[in-house]
Amino acid sequence: MRRFIQLLLASVLCSSFAWAEFKLDPRYEDKDGDMVADTPKEASKLLDPSTLIFAYTPVEDPAVYVEVWADFLKHMEKVTGKKVQFFPVQSNAAQIEAMRAGRLHVAGFNTGSNPIAVACAGFKPFTMMAAKDNSYGYEMEIITYPGSGITKVEDIKGKKLAFTSQTSNSGYKAPSAILKAEFHMEAEKDFEPVFSGKHDNSILGVANKDYPAASIANSVLVRMLERNVIKKEQLVSIYKSQTFPTTGYGMAYNLKPELQEKIKQAFFTFDWKGTKLEKEFASANQTKFIPITFKEHWDVVRKIDDAMGVSYTCK
Repeated sequence: MRRFIQLLLASVLCSSFAWAEFKLDPRYEDKDGDMVADTPKEASKLLDPSTLIFAYTPVEDPAVYVEVWADFLKHMEKVTGKKVQFFPVQSNAAQIEAMRAGRLHVAGFNTGSNPIAVACAGFKPFTMMAAKDNSYGYEMEIITYPGSGITKVEDIKGKKLAFTSQTSNSGYKAPSAILKAEFHMEAEKDFEPVFSGKHDNSILGVANKDYPAASIANSVLVRMLERNVIKKEQLVSIYKSQTFPTTGYGMAYNLKPELQEKIKQAFFTFDWKGTKLEKEFASANQTKFIPITFKEHWDVVRKIDDAMGVSYTCK
């Protein structure tokens, strides 16, 4: 990890990238210095919705996850005493905007979207999925298909490389930084970037030979293989990164404090055994929720954002 950051920052210092300091939108305060929005003290600014709206990061077809999260959402209803509704968002931008506008209360934002959601939407992440031994995370992999003519990263030069979206860590920001720092390769200059929108689109695109290569989150790949959406022999991995934190789960900053505590309780008291959530995520070695902080666990992601010149200016 240290060597990667050194390479990354050395490369950026010699480039034209602008450094972007992480800061919250002016509408939020952070008096305790934990890098997330403080919960308002004025009762008039607090929300106590009768129905909690929950959204999972749109890494795949949202319809797949309505049933996957059903057991968990029933548990959250029991703990909070409120109805909980699944909101099938179609893009990271739509998910961030929904929370910023007060239409989304509890969510799982993907790794790369977490800093933007925290800065622009008042998102307060407090947990992520982990293995029984508390280990967590996923890796960014660059994949191709057998017979593509690509056997190493350098072979991508002059060809197309599929990214997912510009807010994605493994689908854009991390591979862009790694390609520049480790391989001296840049989009438009050394290869043609294309955007698929989602990790499953990129994976299917390579498997079906629509893209010669793609950068993806291997946690999504593992789940797609487990469901037999694709076959292992359709893909070849040519690069695997260090481990990154996975989807961060949390809530809107302005929910009533007692409701925030009940939402946390729902995550940390959920019994995974025999549930659809366990069936979906066990293949990626994720079987429990563990406490996290944005300040600590997303440090490496913020460094990548810095290196990529990511702007936290909220529109």
